[in-house]
Amino acid sequence: MSPPRLPGCFSALFHRSSKPSGKANKDATNKSPAPKYEDVYKSDLTPPCRQMNLCCDFSYAPPEKWWPSEGEEKPPAYSPSDSLKDIYRPDVLRTIERKLDELNPELRDLSLQIHGHPELGFEEKFAHDLLTDFMFSHGFTVTRHYLGLDTAWRAEFQRSEGGRVLGINSEMDALPGMGHACGHNLIAMSGVGVAIAVKAALEAHDIPGKVILLGTPAEEGGGGKIILLDRGGYDEMDACVMCHPSPGPQQSASTGSTNAMQPINVEYFGLAAHAGASPWEGTNALDAAFLAYSGISVLRQQIKPDHRVHGIIGPGKDWAVNVIPDYASMQWIIRTATYPELKVFQERVVACLQAAAMATGCEYKITYGLPYYDLHQNPAMGEEFSKIVGHRYGFITSTDGSTASTDFGNVTYRLPSLHPMFAIPTSPGGGNHTPAFAQSASTKAAHDAAIVITKGLAHTGLRLLSDDAFFAQVQCAHQMVNGK
Repeated sequence: MSPPRLPGCFSALFHRSSKPSGKANKDATNKSPAPKYEDVYKSDLTPPCRQMNLCCDFSYAPPEKWWPSEGEEKPPAYSPSDSLKDIYRPDVLRTIERKLDELNPELRDLSLQIHGHPELGFEEKFAHDLLTDFMFSHGFTVTRHYLGLDTAWRAEFQRSEGGRVLGINSEMDALPGMGHACGHNLIAMSGVGVAIAVKAALEAHDIPGKVILLGTPAEEGGGGKIILLDRGGYDEMDACVMCHPSPGPQQSASTGSTNAMQPINVEYFGLAAHAGASPWEGTNALDAAFLAYSGISVLRQQIKPDHRVHGIIGPGKDWAVNVIPDYASMQWIIRTATYPELKVFQERVVACLQAAAMATGCEYKITYGLPYYDLHQNPAMGEEFSKIVGHRYGFITSTDGSTASTDFGNVTYRLPSLHPMFAIPTSPGGGNHTPAFAQSASTKAAHDAAIVITKGLAHTGLRLLSDDAFFAQVQCAHQMVNGK
């Protein structure tokens, strides 16, 4: 059985309780850095209320520099440069290129099939079956319905004994009402391409190592990677890679960071009374919600420019204009540039929620969703990737970050990781989570850009498996970024 969706990044799916759990104050704060999936679901919250949070701005450049969609009819040729100066093992890169060029029509078909069958988080059954069958047909050992998630999967290949383990991620989920407006069809395709290309290079050059490709469900609000991380899905990996499409300049990529994010739900419990006859006998839960909203609005004046807090008042329970409301709920998301800042900011927001309950005499219950950490991009892996796509294919890679949030951030805190964002053509105002971006994600120009990024990631991953000195640099960079 698929789990219900959690509030989280981008199109957050919110829940409220259909039955108050009692009058006692319950603050479900989890003091650990990342609450376990099972702990979050001990709540009695049910999902009758679903809201879409349009916050997936993966753009790393101002709109005037975006690659316009009208230019897609003449996309760049991406002809490889003859110069292989400073590129590690040019023979390996050529093997990767040949394999991906050979697979290109099949990869394009995979992407379009997923794009044409959009599925919400934890419901990616078509994509699950399509991708696992494809990986099995290319010689991978496949585990379907991985680690208790119906639509998660794992495909692995081992060359010889020993060697390091490269992890790769393929996202699959779409958005309600918009389809693949975040381009996860391209992410799924790219993950498949990286895994198969690395497998081909390991075989052709007799390099020991292992490749693990995870199909990760529900990035859009469900925290699929966090669940898999918590259940041991990443334990065997020495490093992990994936990519994400975004608006941006033509032939560009970014290895910048993203924001950390924490979803918070609060419920207020009061006492109903006749609003005309005896309002003094009631305790107004809606008043608590409005006081909390006002308190947080005032708090915004004293928060840092890169901090964000946004929320809504959820639907009431049997509200009537002549009855003092005895129940109200709110859903909030807070964001900061880093996860340590998030924990500090959370305390200030929660204080507003608690103060509103105290001022109105209401009881309250606070429930926390899974936090999404900021991306800790590995500098050594990022530099290697940038060199390949720059020298070989003419891409310019920056370290400009975005205001989006992703559950891959949690993975980057645990192990060396790389998550480049790359530009696809789109129209003005047509960034991630818009109908225009969904259309862009199906274009050949977007696919061709994704293939270049796939080649760069495959070669970076292969070097990590085969070059001891480079892997030592990657480990050192991970420790430096994570303050170890």
